[in-house]
Amino acid sequence: MNIWGSNNWLITIDFSSAQRTGLRLRFQKGTDPEVKRSCVEFCKWLRKQYCFPIRVPIYVKSSEFIISKSGEKFSAIFFEPFDKHNEPFIRIATGDFNEMKQKSCQDDALASILGSISHELTHYFQWINDIRLTEIGMERQAKTYADLIIDLYAETRDHP
Repeated sequence: MNIWGSNNWLITIDFSSAQRTGLRLRFQKGTDPEVKRSCVEFCKWLRKQYCFPIRVPIYVKSSEFIISKSGEKFSAIFFEPFDKHNEPFIRIATGDFNEMKQKSCQDDALASILGSISHELTHYFQWINDIRLTEIGMERQAKTYADLIIDLYAETRDHP
């Protein structure tokens, strides 16, 4: 089963009330223009390939980390509300882009950011399709699908 293409959400979600749909990007001031361009192109491609039945905004931050309410630092995080009538959201930290670019190359640094988006979107599809796994299982599935989505996207581009 491909969870990105699954329609299990048709069974688990009541759409009797108006629900916003889609994938949206919001960029924090100071986000690198190349990161912004790459994320916009990637999300345009994702919108053509996949259905996002409950709107999921992606907040692209110019900071190095996202700090959770518990004080933990993350490079990316998915917030899943308990009630599926509320919108989830994703936060991605991109403040270390220049450092990543110096360690490898720009394409690898951008692919890493897009991989983080794919990873967190896999958590979105796990949430929306009501997939129940252990925490380790959820992370393994998210990594597997993130790699798959990036590979499919790479087939359409010379550079991220």
